[in-house]
Amino acid sequence: QVQLVESGGGLVQAGGSLRLSCAASGSIFSTNVMGWYRQAPGKQRELVASITNGGTTSYAESVKGRFTISRDSAKNTLYLRMNSLKPEDTAVYYCNGDFNLGSMYYEGRGDYWGQGTQVTVSS
Repeated sequence: QVQLVESGGGLVQAGGSLRLSCAASGSIFSTNVMGWYRQAPGKQRELVASITNGGTTSYAESVKGRFTISRDSAKNTLYLRMNSLKPEDTAVYYCNGDFNLGSMYYEGRGDYWGQGTQVTVSS
């Protein structure tokens, strides 16, 4: 099993910045892709940004140029740097990971979610 723990959310004024972190632990043989999703009240969960094991990144159009996803493989930690925040960025942000599982050898593949961290941007 894999555990994902997010941190770094909070309340910030419009135009401000935050950095979210997601620490992965457990039986991780290797990582396929990790990403950040968000869900605002009354809306569906949406993909914000993702990064593959090879380092290829992709972003939702609404955050391009403002958000940066990165990963520290040695620490098994995913980051999301959010700049120029807007009130419409207010949401619960979730970390997601698609992992190959196993301690010594491949034992299967799994998809996991963190518990979410609240980001609130005031106008």
